[in-house]
Amino acid sequence: MRNLLPIYKRELKAYFVSPVAYVVLVIFLVIAGFFFTSIVRWFSYYSLQAQQSPYGAPEMNITAWLEGFFMNTAVWILFVLPLLSMRLFSEEKRQGTMELLFTYPIRDAETVLGKYFACATIYVAMLGASAVNMLVLAKYGDPEFGPIFSAYLGLFLMGASFLAVGIFVSSLTENQIVAAIGTFGALLLLWVIHWVSTTANPQVGRVLEEISVIERYSGFAKGVIEIKDIVYYILFAVFFIFLTLRVLESKKWRG
Repeated sequence: MRNLLPIYKRELKAYFVSPVAYVVLVIFLVIAGFFFTSIVRWFSYYSLQAQQSPYGAPEMNITAWLEGFFMNTAVWILFVLPLLSMRLFSEEKRQGTMELLFTYPIRDAETVLGKYFACATIYVAMLGASAVNMLVLAKYGDPEFGPIFSAYLGLFLMGASFLAVGIFVSSLTENQIVAAIGTFGALLLLWVIHWVSTTANPQVGRVLEEISVIERYSGFAKGVIEIKDIVYYILFAVFFIFLTLRVLESKKWRG
């Protein structure tokens, strides 16, 4: 794996040479900031209303309200991450450099993982920048950091699995727009697939609920970390990275 680091650096540099990383980062932070501000404003409003109630003010905790922020952020990630992953292999095909990669003494796994980790680094930077909201909240409020950590861990794992789908779809086409739309469509299907679980027979319904990516994240958003959910997202990402390797292998055999 000695060539993984050069591939990683090359891909990371490519993100910042083009405006893609900057645009995606700014859009993500603006929307995340809007969600966060809205949640805090609603919490402040209802807290004030409760204090003015003649029946006394029930105990209110901002941490419970943050679940709405993290669930909204998860939805927004569904739209944003296909824009990050769409160029990983599609751009190589469009520029005609894909064949050069095949001629270099670089393993397919090094190429795929180098690109994947570079894209994941941008995503981690996005999450890290959005976490500034939590620092502001900690200064002026009293949130519980356990559920916040859980929610961010879930966002990272879910996003990592989304990027694996993105790199797989990108390996199938040279058109970045097609790669982005295809990734979004696949993720959206995996997101809403549990909707039909109530109308299916119990066995099929159970399987659909287990496949749904959002059902797995809901526990993290509530502050509950379960090993089975962590394993699910890891295996999800590994499976699509494996499929990407098979796609590259097939292209080599076909020339």
